[in-house]
Amino acid sequence: MGKKAGHTTKQSFLHGALILLVAIAIVKVIGALFKIPLNLIITPVGMGYFTTAYNLYNPIFSLATAGFPIAIARLVSESYARGRFRDIRQIHKVSIPIFLTLGALAFCLMFFGAKPYVAYATDSGDMNALPAIYVLAPAIIFSSMVAIYRGYYEGLRNMYPTALSEVVEAIFKLILGLSAAYYVIGKGLEEFAVSGTVYGAAMPSEEYAKAATLPYAAAGAILGVTVGALFSFLFLWIYHKRNGDGITQEMLLGSPRPRPMKQTISRMIRTAIPVALGALAVNLSSLVDTTFVQRRLRDIMSLNPDVLLNLYNGLLSDVVIQTDRVPTFLFGCYGNATTLFMLIPAITQAFGVSALPSVTTAWTTGDPKKIKYSIESVLRVVALITIPAGLGLSVLSGPITRLLGYNSITGSILVLLGLGAIFAATNTPINSMLQAVGRVDIPIKLLSVGLVIKVALNYYLVGIPEINVMGAGIGTLACYLFLTIFALFFLCRETKVKLNLFALFVKPFLSGGVCVASAYFVQKFAAQLIGQDKIATLLALASAVVIYTICMLWLKALDKNDILMLPKGQKIAKILENHGWIR
Repeated sequence: MGKKAGHTTKQSFLHGALILLVAIAIVKVIGALFKIPLNLIITPVGMGYFTTAYNLYNPIFSLATAGFPIAIARLVSESYARGRFRDIRQIHKVSIPIFLTLGALAFCLMFFGAKPYVAYATDSGDMNALPAIYVLAPAIIFSSMVAIYRGYYEGLRNMYPTALSEVVEAIFKLILGLSAAYYVIGKGLEEFAVSGTVYGAAMPSEEYAKAATLPYAAAGAILGVTVGALFSFLFLWIYHKRNGDGITQEMLLGSPRPRPMKQTISRMIRTAIPVALGALAVNLSSLVDTTFVQRRLRDIMSLNPDVLLNLYNGLLSDVVIQTDRVPTFLFGCYGNATTLFMLIPAITQAFGVSALPSVTTAWTTGDPKKIKYSIESVLRVVALITIPAGLGLSVLSGPITRLLGYNSITGSILVLLGLGAIFAATNTPINSMLQAVGRVDIPIKLLSVGLVIKVALNYYLVGIPEINVMGAGIGTLACYLFLTIFALFFLCRETKVKLNLFALFVKPFLSGGVCVASAYFVQKFAAQLIGQDKIATLLALASAVVIYTICMLWLKALDKNDILMLPKGQKIAKILENHGWIR
């Protein structure tokens, strides 16, 4: 345990969220520098293998460890509010063997379960996703150790370790992942140029040769993810050794004796299991996509191939068609759209992480005004981001995907997923607040129903040839719409808080609608005027930000108390107040 008694670095909800937002912005820029070139290097077929590996990894990792960081953060935050600093140290101590054991078990499950999973998901004997899965499996062990430190510091309301470790992880993923993917394809094509073979197998053309390298190139890209998780853990371990946790010797001396270790473990497990099941259900959503979408697309290719081939005429290469990889190609397009969809929930995840200790502290004190203020602050800031961002992704889906080098199939899917992102991103912090007030069971119950909705819609709609992969987008939208509405209802019921829905949601929706409509027409006009689609899209996005800001200030949607929680908040609030732009 860190012996060094540093200063306590507690941050307000918005201050902590801002730290995580900056990290997320950096990580997403690095992620774009990774994913966009990667799509060009390994093509949508390779991205299909990449996504298949990730969609198996996420639910296994969630089942093993996802609940414990939240449990640690909640118990640490609660203990801090009660002055039980010895309990905080004990929580960290008992979490290490638990995470190591669960990480090892999860690794074995993923590694040895890979072959039957891929066989079922593809339903064709195509085992090309296996190399990526095998390379990704060790990341579970490293990520589980990362989760210990992130949850611990988040509970202490110090978001810097989480933020910095995320950046470290992303940098290694970018550098090593892209380099390995590029190297693998280069070596394969080099062998083909010399001997006409790739890894010893004869290939009729260079296009076929590149297709043969894609399973190993996807594994090379995944290698960056695994090594990134390892270095993220090493960074946090060194940080903890050097900086400690801010709990001084005087604080420990004045603290009550810690609870019995068995009681601490029991509380952690009781809190973690429902959260882990909830996280599992969220990630099972991706597993549902991997499992059902490819199988149902393969059914279409068996019974009505002409429908798909005509719908996507000109977008499917001869090699993709002749090697029976149309389902993998379309699933890769869906995976690209999902990457953009996940940008918005990734941002609001920062608010969920920062909100949990904040709302836990307010709930522990039992002050109704603090509880109401904490909840409304989270929802207000989340709505200000999710609504315009989701509407923008949906309305400008075509220009955005063209800007990033994706094909029109990805753009069509993003129309649905952009709307779904509003609800997915809003649901994340609402679940965190339910967990903060002790109702860790509600998210898992709702997610169980949401998952049934998604499975049913995916299976039925994707199997309709005219709808095909778009059905997965419809299922995702319907699932998160249900989850958000009912999670918000139960949060209000449990906390007895009456929300001002007009101020929280209607104002951002009106402002978002105006800014997105303006951006749409700016993009169309600029594209015709200058003849450069990508530049027109950038101008449209910039204009959307400006117009949205003006609308929000005009409607006075910002709250002074929220501004005060920011670094230099008093100066910012004074400027806005002098102009009559905040309430």
